[in-house]
Amino acid sequence: MTSVKEFRIEEEPTADSLGRGSFVFTDDYSVFDWGPMPDQIPGKGASLCTMGAFNFELLDVNHIPTHYRGVVEDSEAGTVKDLGECHSAPREMAIDLVQVPNLRYVDGGYDYDAFYDEIGTNYLIPLEIVFRNTVPIGSSLRKRGSPADYGLDYEEWPDEVVDLSEPIVEFSTKYEEQDRYLSRAEADEISGPASIDQLEELALAVNHIVTDRAERAGFVHEDGKIECCYHDGTIKVADVLGTFDENRFSYDGQEVSKEVVRQYYKREHPEWVEAVGEAKVDVEDHDIADWRELCDVDPNPLPDDVIQTVADLYAAGANAYTGDEWFDAPEMDDAVDAVRNL
Repeated sequence: MTSVKEFRIEEEPTADSLGRGSFVFTDDYSVFDWGPMPDQIPGKGASLCTMGAFNFELLDVNHIPTHYRGVVEDSEAGTVKDLGECHSAPREMAIDLVQVPNLRYVDGGYDYDAFYDEIGTNYLIPLEIVFRNTVPIGSSLRKRGSPADYGLDYEEWPDEVVDLSEPIVEFSTKYEEQDRYLSRAEADEISGPASIDQLEELALAVNHIVTDRAERAGFVHEDGKIECCYHDGTIKVADVLGTFDENRFSYDGQEVSKEVVRQYYKREHPEWVEAVGEAKVDVEDHDIADWRELCDVDPNPLPDDVIQTVADLYAAGANAYTGDEWFDAPEMDDAVDAVRNL
């Protein structure tokens, strides 16, 4: 429901075979799990597709299995190619498909037993695997524990980014209407045949690759996540990774990911952010899955100057991260300075 990608199916997956399809990246954006907001950010979809494809091809070089097949530069022609073969930034990513059974909400809870009763040898694992290298201001980790819980020598969280000596890996739900962080035992129960240890190992490997690339491009990779599919005993990285929507990056001390938009809404439209938070809490007392039904405030559109600044940031970031001039965009330093002045 909160996705800002369109999904195309060319060949349906079956209980024992993969299908084929693609993601088409739109210029929609979503913050606080709201789903598509009332306006768009021009060029955002192409920048996310380009960064995502670049990262999938990095994983391939490092022998990490994924569902990625390539990108489609011309949707009418439909030719699947490597990113390096493209003459312009693509918006469509070709992928292998696995089964995604419905996760039903029954009697106040989610029925994972029925979810697994419907799958064969391939499925999308109903977990998000989160990795954290830092604890920035705004990180949900600060709400769920004290610094001491994570081996940090602080009595309380400081008003600055905290670096972690080793990455932290966490698990959260994927298909529930409201993300829920899980204990390792809960995640193990939800993951089905997929091994939690393997999922953690894969997440750490992806984190290492993205962090290294980010450093080479002048970014700090603060945190991110992967989603995975299970096919005939093999765990593969799925969805999209290493973009300004899926991961959190900073540049010269400034947040440059989707967090820029989150912080803008916190500052300029706090009544909506507060209403969202209250609805997410109140839904626990109602026998409904979608907390948005309880939210009595709608988000305002972004001002034109903010949209342009964020659009420049996504484009400049994709250029800098990939090392290619895909977009007519400001230099990264200039794009970041503009963000600081929002």
